[in-house]
Amino acid sequence: MAVYLLEYSYVPDMLERRDPHRGAHLELIRAAHERGELVMAGALADPVDRGLLVWSVDDPAVVEAFVAEDPYVSAGLVVSWAVRPWTLVVGAPAGS
Repeated sequence: MAVYLLEYSYVPDMLERRDPHRGAHLELIRAAHERGELVMAGALADPVDRGLLVWSVDDPAVVEAFVAEDPYVSAGLVVSWAVRPWTLVVGAPAGS
């Protein structure tokens, strides 16, 4: 398995706009976690301007498929995103 980092950049008023989409977004996150693909996820605080999701998958297409389904993306709350391989120095992804 390889480790990938998905980084979201959010709209400036993310906290005010996310509520209608939050439940479906979290459901998608939980499903990926239960499948063992998503290791951890969360938003940066002060300000809430980015989200970071750590994946343990063989193919970054799995992460890109998540992005394509994410209600935050389709609602325009994510202004940009990037998937990057992450070389771990300390620690291990879940399931290793």
